[in-house]
Amino acid sequence: QGNGLPGPGRAKERKRPRESREAPRASLLSFQDEEEETEEVFKVKKSSYSKKIVKQLKKEYKEDLEKSKVRTEANSPTDVEPPLEKAGLIKDVSQEDGTANSEQGEEEMEVESEKEEEKPKAGGAFSSALSSLNVLRPGEIPDAAFIHAARKKRQMARELGDFTPVDSEPGKSRLVREDENDASDDEEDDEKRRIVFTVKEKSQRQKIAEEIGIEGSDDEALGAGEQDEELSRWEQEQIRKGINIPQACIRQPAEVNNLYYQNTYQTLSYGSSYGIPYTYAAYGSSEAKSQKTDNTVPFKTPSNEMTPVTIDLVKKQLKDRLDSMKELHKANRQQYEKHQESREDSTKAIERLEGSSGGIGEQYKFLQEMRGYVQDLLECFSEKVPLINELESAMHQLYKQRASRLVQRRQDDIKDESSEFSSHSNKALMAPNLDSFGRDRALYQEQVKRRTAEREARRARRRQAREQTGKMADHLEGLSSDDEETSTDITNFNMERDRILKESSKVFEDVLESFYSIDCIKSQFEAWRSKYFASYKDAYIGLCLPKLFNPLIRLQLLIWTPLEGKCRDFETMLWFESLLFYGCEEQEQEKDDADISLLPTIVERVILPKLTVISENIWDPFSTTQTSRMVAMVQKLVDGYPSVVNAENKNTQMLLKALLLRMRRTLDDDVFMPLYPKNILENKNSGPYLFFQRQFWSSVKLLGNFLQWYGILSNKTLQELSIDGLLNRYILMAFQNSEYGDDSIKKAQSVIACFPKQWFANLKGDKTISQLENFCRYLVHLADTIYRNSIGCSDVEKRNARENIKQIIKLLASMRALDHAVAVANDHNVKELKILIEGK
Repeated sequence: QGNGLPGPGRAKERKRPRESREAPRASLLSFQDEEEETEEVFKVKKSSYSKKIVKQLKKEYKEDLEKSKVRTEANSPTDVEPPLEKAGLIKDVSQEDGTANSEQGEEEMEVESEKEEEKPKAGGAFSSALSSLNVLRPGEIPDAAFIHAARKKRQMARELGDFTPVDSEPGKSRLVREDENDASDDEEDDEKRRIVFTVKEKSQRQKIAEEIGIEGSDDEALGAGEQDEELSRWEQEQIRKGINIPQACIRQPAEVNNLYYQNTYQTLSYGSSYGIPYTYAAYGSSEAKSQKTDNTVPFKTPSNEMTPVTIDLVKKQLKDRLDSMKELHKANRQQYEKHQESREDSTKAIERLEGSSGGIGEQYKFLQEMRGYVQDLLECFSEKVPLINELESAMHQLYKQRASRLVQRRQDDIKDESSEFSSHSNKALMAPNLDSFGRDRALYQEQVKRRTAEREARRARRRQAREQTGKMADHLEGLSSDDEETSTDITNFNMERDRILKESSKVFEDVLESFYSIDCIKSQFEAWRSKYFASYKDAYIGLCLPKLFNPLIRLQLLIWTPLEGKCRDFETMLWFESLLFYGCEEQEQEKDDADISLLPTIVERVILPKLTVISENIWDPFSTTQTSRMVAMVQKLVDGYPSVVNAENKNTQMLLKALLLRMRRTLDDDVFMPLYPKNILENKNSGPYLFFQRQFWSSVKLLGNFLQWYGILSNKTLQELSIDGLLNRYILMAFQNSEYGDDSIKKAQSVIACFPKQWFANLKGDKTISQLENFCRYLVHLADTIYRNSIGCSDVEKRNARENIKQIIKLLASMRALDHAVAVANDHNVKELKILIEGK
């Protein structure tokens, strides 16, 4: 080994050359002694601590040796020489080398023991010497003589065949090996260095293994088998209990006579250690056969372990076996029935799932197709919707330009007539368009003349048209709308309109019909709704359809303008008829079904925004026809679609806001009331008189157009626009400049006829609404003026004046201004007041 000490595995190898050297033999060479003299002696240098231990052990060894001498002399005085010789030998060895190895001492002791074996000794003397082995106390370290005696005792036992295991009585004797050269306490090293004093005989298992020819059956294999014998025994017992079979017939060799091995292995079969299966035989069965494999060996069990077999025992075992089999059969039968039921249930479930899986597969396929269709539809719309928006904007711009052109022409005509008949005209008024660069005045006059000629030509054509229809007598100047266009403007408008329509027809020319036809798109979603309504509802298709149809409907409404007489009603269009009955099925519909509100939602998101644009840019509040059509359309939406056209709806609020803004802009920009002296207005055929009358009646017409929105706009808003903004601001000023008489009463009747009767129906008391107080005071003043003018006139004129006063009282009563009516009647002694009030 690495430390220079001889290993324990080499002890036997060193023993043989030592024995050969002690045998007497002739030396062939004369320089043998020189080799012995030159031979180096190997010594291990030990520490001071090891030397102290060695000295202490020597001292204890001497004391034990002296004690053993005394005991030996007392028992057998004749047999003293061997211990003395042993002691002297060991003493000499210890004196020659105090640090000699303990193994070397043991080897020398073995040599001496061999010499002692050659000497004849009496059996009695040896037994008396061996009796001292029992004197050793527990925990006492044996000396060399004691160890030698123990070895001799074991040797003699082996020779006599009466061997007793060393470890059979571990409490009585204990062998301790001294090792002075090794200071390690490792048990593994001690086991490796321990010298085997006996020749190990073959055990029972080894003999059996040799007989059956098992290879590798050495001590290690047997030792491994012994370690597993407890586990194997437990496994065999559990197997025996589990399968409910008789005890295995364990067969062992008959020639086993050793009680030690018999007691150790008689309860464990050989096959359990070597993997050989048992041979089982039922009690009482004469046909029991041993089941063997290629490596199985039958063994016979000792006769004393066999259980006696009787008829009753066999019957009892058979009956028990039969009962257990019946119970097992019953349990298996129940399990079988249970499995049959489970099988039937599983078969039904499979059939049911197979039947339902077909519908699910079809649904999945349908939904995948719809998914692809909707994706393609959205991709198509993402490309086409911008084109539709451009076309719609172009059409709105075209109509806006035409409306703006007409409004601008009307404003220019008013300015031209006002400048022509105004006595306060000056250069700036006569030429308002002249800039600081001083454009030619003649050029401006030429433009005025051209506009005047065109204006008079239009009026003449309108007058001629009224004469042909017989409405000339009832017509008043200013009540007609000057919306006539020149042929050039009409041609340009129609050309641009046709171009936009042509472009709109090309929007979907490269698209399949199923992606732009409302009927085709509707049929796709109707199929989804009818087949799989749950998924249809979960996908919120009812909320998506209005937005999906929005661009297609706007494309059809591209030229739809409700201000024109030839405009179709949107409810008669193809898209409305196609979507009218969408989602209407025979079965009862859910209350929260979004498809029910499909058309109202389309009206909210398509019609109302379009009307908002028309009201803001195209509608002319001076046009009674356009106003009537616009009011009719909005009123139709309010009555037909109350769920969306209401005050809370955002699009409705935007529409009403656009209407109000347009009316206010008209009040600020288009209304003009000229002021002339009465002497100028006396000539009823003069230009200023006609211009004044035209402006007055145009203002009255505008008042009537404003009040057409009663029921749609709030009363407060209407009164603010019509009474405060128009009547009190412009019309009353014209009344004051008019002549007092029949003409003023006629105008007052026309103004009062524009007022909604509902304004005065719910009034309580004798007073009218506060905004009409100025108009009522004017009527009272008119009555007083008529009465004063009739004083000193003929009876006919007085009678006419009295009738005019009664008419004024009637007008005041119609406005619920009873206080003013009573005052006028009392002032002018009118006794028919009650009749006038009731006949209002």
